Amino acid sequence: MIDYAFTYASLEYFLLIFTRVTCFVFIAPFFSMNNTPRQVRVGLSFFVSLLVFFVLAPSEPLQYDTWLGYTVIVMKEALTGFIIGFGANLCNSIVSFAGHIIDMETGLAMVTIMDPTTKESTSISGVFYQYMITLMLIVSGMYQYLLKALVDTFTLIPINGAVFRTDSLVVSVVRFMSDYIIIGFRICLPIFLVMVMLNVILGILAKVSPQLNMFAVGIQIKILVGLSVLFLTAGMLPVASNFIFEQMKKIVVSFVEGLM
Repeated sequence: MIDYAFTYASLEYFLLIFTRVTCFVFIAPFFSMNNTPRQVRVGLSFFVSLLVFFVLAPSEPLQYDTWLGYTVIVMKEALTGFIIGFGANLCNSIVSFAGHIIDMETGLAMVTIMDPTTKESTSISGVFYQYMITLMLIVSGMYQYLLKALVDTFTLIPINGAVFRTDSLVVSVVRFMSDYIIIGFRICLPIFLVMVMLNVILGILAKVSPQLNMFAVGIQIKILVGLSVLFLTAGMLPVASNFIFEQMKKIVVSFVEGLM
């Protein structure tokens, strides 16, 4: 039976849960999109924290002497939520990396647009891949997995129970970042190979017909061919997104293990 009694100690415990959940929601993929109103994100954090509080009621009171001690616990919970959300959000760097490579090869690197999800200037291909991966995340239900993983951390890492193993976290970041670079190259590999072949053809034509302005013609051809290949290979994104999400699960688990 759920106990709905709410004491001062319960309020302290709830605020710590709310701190971890809020830091996670404001950095995790899908939940951290800037075009989502902050009121919605705060409201989601509040209701998730409320559910966690009633399900995982404190078994023993918090151990601290002064408000400074409680502040340290709050900072630990904030850092715990931030680290877990950061691990999940690393997938965004993959598609951004692939988009920048594609734009450099197709001649679109000089064109930047405002990404509404991050409020930052980014490449056209990066925004395209970002939206596609976000759609895949929604369709696959990956956002539900992230919320479930966050809730499970309160069982694995109790309040004020996080132990920050810096060496383990750094090793996890380095290992998975190398994997993410490989995934990014796999995403942009078709366009990269087509652009290499196109550059070879344009180079041969420049030698055969020196009177043609291959620089002006080449830019237009590269943009046209690059965009065509980009949309033709969009069907490969579901497979790539599944692999990205599997890596996301692994790094979240690795980060949680580094905090236990």
